[in-house]
Amino acid sequence: MPDPSNLLAFGLISLGMVLTPGPNMIYLVSRSICQGCVAGLVSLGGVALGFLVYLLCAALGITALLMAVPHAYDALRIAGALYLLYLAWQALRPGGRSPFQLRALASDSPRRLFAMGLFTALLNPKIAVMYLSLLPQFIQPHGHGSVMAQSVALGLVQIATSVSVNALIVLAAGSIAAFLTGRPRWQAAQRGLMGTVLGALAVRMLVDARR
Repeated sequence: MPDPSNLLAFGLISLGMVLTPGPNMIYLVSRSICQGCVAGLVSLGGVALGFLVYLLCAALGITALLMAVPHAYDALRIAGALYLLYLAWQALRPGGRSPFQLRALASDSPRRLFAMGLFTALLNPKIAVMYLSLLPQFIQPHGHGSVMAQSVALGLVQIATSVSVNALIVLAAGSIAAFLTGRPRWQAAQRGLMGTVLGALAVRMLVDARR
């Protein structure tokens, strides 16, 4: 079991990272406003499973292999960037709608919502990088149990922190829809902002050098 001070420090770092907007947060907020907070929470379950997959990979050493094979990492990175570009086009295309705009949608099933959340998380290679670069710094190889057990404990702290914060964001996002209703200028601004942010994230992911 990691030292309590290490768990606290890792938890604070995880909090800082989850409060930084990224693809997962953007997807969860847009889904919550489009289809309601329940759909957002179901999607969050898929995102959480994506975190768990990366955690187990890191604990078992598979993530290290992924980072050591350039083509495997690049395939994941490019796929994630293309997915973000698709979302950006949906927001910016003529006649498109803002992901923050309240509108009638064909209700996706809980299974599809969950799968979409999982897909969004798994296509974010920064999660793999986070576990590979941060976890080793908080692991004590002697006197605190096995390395794998410590990795799992630290990863669960990160998952708990991310899920808790994102759940609060999802619940708050639902109320934004009422504010946007009947305000076309705000809707247009949100559409342009989110399309630009998604496009910028995609470009950054495409040009980001492997570390």
